[in-house]
Amino acid sequence: MFRASLSSLLSNPRLRSLRPLPPFPFFAPSLPPILSFNASSSTPPTQDPHEEALNEDGAEDLRPSVKISIDRSGAYNPPEHSHVSSSDSELVRHLKSIIKFRGGPISVAEYMEEVLTNPNCGYYMNQDVFGSGGDFITSPEVSQMFGEMIGVWSMCLWEQMGRPEKVNLVELGPGRGTLMTDLIRGSSKNEKFTKSLHIHMVECSPTLQKIQYSTLKCVDEDSPCENTKQTVSTLSGATVSWHAALEQVPTGLPAIIIAHEFYDALPVHQFQKASRGWCEKMVDIAEDSSSFQFVLSPKPTSATLLYLIKRYKWASIEELNKLNQIEVCPKAMELTHTIAQRISSDGGGALIIDYGHNGIVSDSLQAIRNHKFVHILDNPGSADLSAYVDFAAIRHAADEASDNVTVHGPISQSQLLGFLGINFRAEALLQNCDEAQAESLRTGYWRLVGDGEAPFWEGPDEQTPIGMGTRYQAMAIVNKKQGVPVPFQQ
Repeated sequence: MFRASLSSLLSNPRLRSLRPLPPFPFFAPSLPPILSFNASSSTPPTQDPHEEALNEDGAEDLRPSVKISIDRSGAYNPPEHSHVSSSDSELVRHLKSIIKFRGGPISVAEYMEEVLTNPNCGYYMNQDVFGSGGDFITSPEVSQMFGEMIGVWSMCLWEQMGRPEKVNLVELGPGRGTLMTDLIRGSSKNEKFTKSLHIHMVECSPTLQKIQYSTLKCVDEDSPCENTKQTVSTLSGATVSWHAALEQVPTGLPAIIIAHEFYDALPVHQFQKASRGWCEKMVDIAEDSSSFQFVLSPKPTSATLLYLIKRYKWASIEELNKLNQIEVCPKAMELTHTIAQRISSDGGGALIIDYGHNGIVSDSLQAIRNHKFVHILDNPGSADLSAYVDFAAIRHAADEASDNVTVHGPISQSQLLGFLGINFRAEALLQNCDEAQAESLRTGYWRLVGDGEAPFWEGPDEQTPIGMGTRYQAMAIVNKKQGVPVPFQQ
């Protein structure tokens, strides 16, 4: 029954078609003090009628009220040490100490970076957050077919590169190592390709590094060239190295770089238009000192002058006139610059897959805990934070970095996987699975390439498979010598 259902799904026409600078109003002369609201409260605080604050729907609130005053004395005259117990987590105490030490709020980007990657208590640093037992599920965890199709893309690029004998295969943010494992296993019949690989995992979390080591079935053995040990994946015999940043991956060899759901975790600055122009959205300690709240900067911040202007010049007047909020991700621009320069000098290409827009992103930052959306400032460190990727900014950053690279896409994940042959792979797997495996295959296939709720689902509503095929986008950056990568020439 499930085999027939999947065959019918694969024959669906919608899925079968998946073939193999303007003026910049910063601020008015008169600048009121920082204005705030408590993000955890349903009632905005009272304020001076001449001040502007954010209400919960992001609009300006001009209702008369009393003026807010924030006591910063503790930043300069810290009280004597107290042994009174606090329910605050280590991360919350750390964030509050930063704000108090500086005597003012921090940017959303700094908040996001501390919450996700603080070395001692960041969200990613000491736990496995992926899969059904974690807070969210990524495409590699949905089906083995995803990693296999990325392997097809990598082999095609390797062919276009002239089959080099040595290649750096780099994955940014490898999660559990599932994508890389499926990529290696799926390409194992191409021995020349697998023998050319030196695998580099760019991962800052010690906990996830250990999980990746296990998933790739790694062993440590003597290095043939040096009096040291090297790590080898027994899945393919390829050497495996771990790095905290892409800059640490050795240069000099052509590179195939995979960035799947990596850009969305890079910290974003948020800006909001007020009567005095564009202000940066910041994070401050709430009036009751027990939680955090969003506030607007009283004047342009350094991020406004450095990053917002840069993103502003890449946009059209029509696009900007529609927006009251803008997100900018400087680290995405910096990373893209590094990728483009490496590909320009060493050869190769990069594949970026993430959810996002091919244009300015307005207000997309979200928090997910136990597969449900929660407030961004609620219990920092207990939920994943991510934001939509601005693919247009990635294109501009790559173009500015080098004249020796070309940028292709974005195209939808459905188009990418369809052109790479996921339909044929699903049909082949279907021939050798039982009923339970067939159901898992069918739901996994829909989640990767479908759009919205699965029309075939007959189970509980809360478990309805949701297709990510159009929500996720794919973009490639390649050295001009390689030509147009598969499948972006379609």
